Amino acid sequence: MPDYLRIAARAKKRYNRAAMAKIAPAKQVKPRKRAAQTKVQVPTDPELDAWLHGFLEATERIRKLDLSEDDGEPMESEWHYFQIGVLIQSVYNLWHDRRDFYAGGNMFLYYDVEQAEEISALVKKGLPIRTRYKGPDFFVVTGVEATKPRRYWAVWDEGGRYPDLIVELLSPSTAHKDKHENRELYAKVFRVPEYFWYDQGTGELAGFRLDFAKLEYEPIVPDERGWLWSKVLGAYIGVWEGEVLNRRYRWLRLFDADGNLVLIDREREAIARARAEAAERRIAELEAELRRLREG
Repeated sequence: MPDYLRIAARAKKRYNRAAMAKIAPAKQVKPRKRAAQTKVQVPTDPELDAWLHGFLEATERIRKLDLSEDDGEPMESEWHYFQIGVLIQSVYNLWHDRRDFYAGGNMFLYYDVEQAEEISALVKKGLPIRTRYKGPDFFVVTGVEATKPRRYWAVWDEGGRYPDLIVELLSPSTAHKDKHENRELYAKVFRVPEYFWYDQGTGELAGFRLDFAKLEYEPIVPDERGWLWSKVLGAYIGVWEGEVLNRRYRWLRLFDADGNLVLIDREREAIARARAEAAERRIAELEAELRRLREG
């Protein structure tokens, strides 16, 4: 059963108990002689009643939703597609021994009923989603089930969990929104501890850490290499120029605490293959040398 249905069931039981307590007739008992006592009136809680009504109504609306997982719109560029994959692989390789996180990208993130309903309606009509928030380019959530299949991220299905880290990949069409509207949303609504953005075209990399008292982002100061330390990842985020997946760009990459590049799968396979080939060559050289000594 989804988390929101379990919460709704508990809330409904609680509400029904409270409602019955208010309307149930007093139990008839024979009067007894006892010392006079001050009559205590149980206070009602109209705010709780209103909240429970609203909550149950919202969960029913969520239950009826057919949440979309694809809007059919192409990504900004080839680089955006591959960069998201590089970041996802990097996090999973960095945390290869952990099973308590999820890293994803280019997927819908649903955080309230109105947003979900509006996106669902636009997708069904085949209209572009420009006025409503869809989701970040890349995000990481800790403290969640790692193996759970996900077609999208719905906060109510994840125990109310929002991302712990978000990265937006800027483009001319998204830069203003990512730097202003989304920054405000991530700070004051999502309360994302760390937010980064990167513009591959200009090389601009910026990172921010949330001040939870003010719900405002404070800039992360880069080191002498221009890298930004992420407390969430326990790693640096920096720009690395080179070839990845047969494409040469200025990539956003992760570096461990010692400054070593966190490799993606293909890079690890290439290194393993090169080491195996070098070992085979060395063995062949030793065998040739042994034959020469025997013959000599």
